[in-house]
Amino acid sequence: MVRHQLALLPPGTPPLRVGFLSDLHVGPLTPRPLLDAAAAALDAAELDLLCVGGDLVYLEATEARCAEVAEILGQISAPTRLLVWGNHDLWTHHDRLERHLRRVEVHPLVNEAVRLPAPWAGVAVVGLDETHTGAPDATHALAGTGDADLRIGLCHAPEGFTHLRGRVELCFAGHTHGGQVAMPGGRPVWVPGAFGAAHPGGRYDLDGGVLFVSRGLGLVEVPLRLFARPDVIVLELSAADG
Repeated sequence: MVRHQLALLPPGTPPLRVGFLSDLHVGPLTPRPLLDAAAAALDAAELDLLCVGGDLVYLEATEARCAEVAEILGQISAPTRLLVWGNHDLWTHHDRLERHLRRVEVHPLVNEAVRLPAPWAGVAVVGLDETHTGAPDATHALAGTGDADLRIGLCHAPEGFTHLRGRVELCFAGHTHGGQVAMPGGRPVWVPGAFGAAHPGGRYDLDGGVLFVSRGLGLVEVPLRLFARPDVIVLELSAADG
């Protein structure tokens, strides 16, 4: 688990603990104990908000695989649980995934925003459609934020930040796997897209907002991670007045 702290909430607002996980890739290559351990760690963090960055499955979203995704995410307690789709989800039956997710009250966002309940009513989460396979529309997504004091972007790939830059204060993304196979020190052998390759994992304080990129949890193509450890993120947000 990777922990961060930021003082971005409106003055007088109590702390908000946000968990982010991405790229579960439930399927033949990702060990189930790894996913259960990640879910248990996030559940123990006593989150106020859970954000999920997509790529829930690898290969077809069968009924059994969708049920497994819901079982894993259902282990993580949080009053608000939100999700965006990844490219692997959109390549298969994401409608089937959605049916299972709604059963455990994990709610997908597609170019839309939601305001958090009190005492964080000044916070909006902006869910952007997948940049490679979907149809991202930041203007439509941001229209639902109203007079929010803090906007949190949620997207699958780091490229989503380029659509939201300067319009959200912070953003979560996954997709990169940290390369999945990297050189010693964590430099990825390959990450798709120039922006993702430049931001493969970690915290990035950029002009126009703070970007957190998770290396995710699961595996695709080969059952191997090398110098790209899986991770989940917990961000403790506090009020700017301390």
